[in-house]
Formats: sequence, C-alpha cells, structure tokens
Amino acid sequence: MKQEERNKLLDTLRERFEKNRNRHEGIEWKDVLGKLESNDEKLKVLQKMEISGGEPDMVAYDREKDEYVFFDCSPESPAGRRSLCYDNEAWESRKANKPTGSALGMAKEMGIEILTVEEYHKLQSLGDFDTKTSSWVKTPERIRKLGGALFCDKRYDTVFVYHNGAESYYASRGFRGYLRV
Repeated sequence: MKQEERNKLLDTLRERFEKNRNRHEGIEWKDVLGKLESNDEKLKVLQKMEISGGEPDMVAYDREKDEYVFFDCSPESPAGRRSLCYDNEAWESRKANKPTGSALGMAKEMGIEILTVEEYHKLQSLGDFDTKTSSWVKTPERIRKLGGALFCDKRYDTVFVYHNGAESYYASRGFRGYLRV
C-alpha cells in the first residue's frame, strides 16, 4: 500500500471514528491508530472493506486478545459485495445465471469473516442498517447441509433473520464482515 493511500485510509477511519463515538465509547483513537500503524496487512484488508463500500468502523475492543474489532458499518449492505450466492458450493451448483461469486468466497479473498446472527444484532444495536437491503450471515452447518442459508435485515424497527436457498442471489443482498486488529 502506497503511503498516500495509507494516509487517506487512516484519515477516513479517524473521521468515521470521531463522527460515530457511540460505537466505541471509552476508546481513544490514538490507541486504535497505534494498532493500525503497526499492521500493514490488516490495513490492506480494511482498504478492501472500504473500497467495496463497507465503511469499516471500530465497534468493540477485546481486552483478552488486545484486539480492536471493525465491522462494516455502511448504512446498506456494501454495494461492491451484492448479487452473490452464499458460498462456493452454492455457486458451483448453479447451472444458469451464475452470479459473479459467493459471499463466503469473497470474504475469504478479502481476509474478513462474515458476521454471525449475534454479531449482526450487535451491529444493529449501534444504529439502523440494512433498512433497504439485506446481508447474508454465517449459517449453521446443519442448515447449510440442507441447502439453506441465513440472511438478515431491519424493517419496522425490528431485526429479522430469514432463510433462502444458498444458491439464490439478489441485487439488494450482500454481506457484512468484520476484522480483528
């Protein structure tokens, strides 16, 4: 990552951090910055999250592991990560009209983990997200083995968890991820 790109990303993350203090009360930017500056690989991953429309922001601090947790905090499911089926197995099973890829495949390429249902609820406790879109979430293996996958959204001031065939994809459904730094 070039120094100019690095500086621009750090400025963007700082501005978002300061604008959304409710997401990380009691945390100082200088502490987060120290972690970020010492880990170029994680910065590259955050850059991928940013470029794909995720608007990553620090939402938690894990004291045991001394790690800051960044979630995709874009108001809607990241625009650069939509129209994907759930995983590569589902993508390969499609005979016609294949999407460009899968949520789990893209997350792995980016170096992030897809949010679980519990993490999605945590995100929604910080604001209103996915009020017009939806996001795939990590699906329990027992559901996936039967061909299904889970996704979430927020409508009527309520977070909903739904199911769909893992091979389905929609222009308004993407995925949200997280990164530990």
